[in-house]
Amino acid sequence: MADPVKKPLPKAIERMIRVDQAGEYGAVRIYAGQMAVMGDRGPHGGRIAHMMEQEVVHRQWFDQFLVERGARPTLLQPFWHVAGFALGAATALIGPEAAMACTAAVETEIDLHYTKQLEELGQDEPEIAEKIAKARDEEREHRDIAFEQGAEKAPAYPLLSGAIRLGCKVAIALSERI
Repeated sequence: MADPVKKPLPKAIERMIRVDQAGEYGAVRIYAGQMAVMGDRGPHGGRIAHMMEQEVVHRQWFDQFLVERGARPTLLQPFWHVAGFALGAATALIGPEAAMACTAAVETEIDLHYTKQLEELGQDEPEIAEKIAKARDEEREHRDIAFEQGAEKAPAYPLLSGAIRLGCKVAIALSERI
């Protein structure tokens, strides 16, 4: 007996899965870059390792959705691999507060992004919505931890945060389409 033919995935859902997988992939790479510089002995090493573990789980959810739904990952993944690690390493080299500023900036944008997606999904795709909501809640926790740990004390915090947030917006827009 032949496998049932899969119904084509709506383009909006395909874009959501693609960009969310790319974002979680990038988050893992950011934390990997921070850990490579700061290690687990750094002031925030344990917290960063824990946040990275959660991001790995989020990425696995969206990896699975890509496979199950027949969606393709972003073609920019090799770039996000390098750029994410570089961003994490660079902010950690500036100092622990800059690493936390990076986390706060990224997670602020991701919170907005996931909230918008949940509004767009409504009652459609409850399995995807459940994972997005869970990831969003954990991203909010990461953001709050980053602020508690001195993100705003980073050198040139407004400039650093603004640049990272702008980069996130660009990465989201590109990963949805490419």
